[in-house]
Amino acid sequence: MLCVVVHPVVKRARSADARPPEVKLAECVRLAQAIDLTVTEAFLVGVSALRPSHYIGGGALETIRERMEAEEAGLLIMDCALSPLQQRNLERDLKVKVLDRTGLILDIFGARAHTHEGKLQVEMAALTFQRSRLVRSWTHLERQRGGFGFLGGPGESQLEIDRRLIETRLRRLKKDLEKVKQNRSLQRSNRPYPLVALMGYTNVGKSTLFNRLVGGDVLVKDMPFATLDPTLRLFALPSGLKVIVSDTVGFISDLPTSLIAAFRATLDDVKSADIIVHVHDASSPWHADETRDVNGVLNDLGIQGIPIVDVWNKADALNEEDKQLFSLESSPVLLSAQTGDGVPMLLKMLDKLLLEKRKKVDIFCPLENAAHRAWLHEHGAQTTEIATETGWHIKTFVTPENLTQAYGTGKPFP
Repeated sequence: MLCVVVHPVVKRARSADARPPEVKLAECVRLAQAIDLTVTEAFLVGVSALRPSHYIGGGALETIRERMEAEEAGLLIMDCALSPLQQRNLERDLKVKVLDRTGLILDIFGARAHTHEGKLQVEMAALTFQRSRLVRSWTHLERQRGGFGFLGGPGESQLEIDRRLIETRLRRLKKDLEKVKQNRSLQRSNRPYPLVALMGYTNVGKSTLFNRLVGGDVLVKDMPFATLDPTLRLFALPSGLKVIVSDTVGFISDLPTSLIAAFRATLDDVKSADIIVHVHDASSPWHADETRDVNGVLNDLGIQGIPIVDVWNKADALNEEDKQLFSLESSPVLLSAQTGDGVPMLLKMLDKLLLEKRKKVDIFCPLENAAHRAWLHEHGAQTTEIATETGWHIKTFVTPENLTQAYGTGKPFP
């Protein structure tokens, strides 16, 4: 479908975001291309003051009309948050379909969700968004349906019926997602390995790093939200400690709050992580703003007290002078997920942080407790043993929770 992308620039609007309007416009174009839309033109329009009726003024509206007619585009994407009334008025006056930023991201998420949980979350976010669009603006929603019998009255309007159906479906989705949340909570309580969660701005290379670490085959593509459904894999650190690494959905500027709320069940895994690896794009000139966007989502999720390792990816895209900025020992980890350079440094840091949470134990396992020996090799780190005629002397690093699980098997260690 042919579309035109417009980014309104509100004059005198104060913002801590240093990214120029052209960068935000380019990001919106990439969002549109992520769902195979053909962007025929993208441009900025100035807005001296927000209009309650159309968001933009009459002059900007006429400019958009002329360009859309010239490009014969049937879809207008406004890179901003439109009210239901503003969207309706733009569609009526331009005679084309109009999507705002929230609607565009919802379409991308709907196209990318593959798991049952992901589809539930996208549907809930979409219905929540659609519910706000049910205003008395479309004539087909104002028709009355007749009642039953002699006392039926005028009946319900189509608007009221649609709203009631949406509310019913939302209640059902919330119950289903609550079951998902309970199942995830149960799985986390039985999880035998530490969890390392990869997070970051969209398209910073989280999935490439994930594949580099675990040898996986998660989709890697140069587009926003290439990964939507979370993926978890087990792999071993250099110390021998096995960990679970999670590749989560990337974030973006002005991420709709309804989407954050809908995906809270998925992102709850991050809240229970032992370590969060915050992946940055070292080659991006706007990494400070992207970092602020990600930290804002982390704050919204109430994530506190979890160690965060800052990883600067795409080192292969830097020149030698830029790399010197990361040469200080106190600097974050600089690596290239594409080439593998710097990844051993990351693994060493993860090992150090996770071993700090463990204590060294010296245990003798008699021959009849061979299952405990196997368990210690499976869950311990830097495990060494000396075999004797009666059993094994084992030295390893384990967490107190690991020992509790082991002693809870009914066959405690000597």
